[in-house]
Amino acid sequence: MAENEVTESVAESEGDGYSEIKMGAGWYLTVTLAKSEKYDNEYIEIAKERSGTKRSRFNLNPKYARVLGNALLKFADDNNLD
Repeated sequence: MAENEVTESVAESEGDGYSEIKMGAGWYLTVTLAKSEKYDNEYIEIAKERSGTKRSRFNLNPKYARVLGNALLKFADDNNLD
């Protein structure tokens, strides 16, 4: 395997409201459907995680999930990404 080659794994579902994408060097990109107890609403948490520790997090309103997915697909197509 080439040094710069990314080991890609299609998002693996481990139950309702959770999926992960294996990246390199033990990192995972996790997507979780969470609920705020304080505001009593749902949100999507996208996080970079390794060894059970979340490093970076981004919370997304669920109504924008499909828009984000379509924007990522368009970006990949426009830039000839795999």
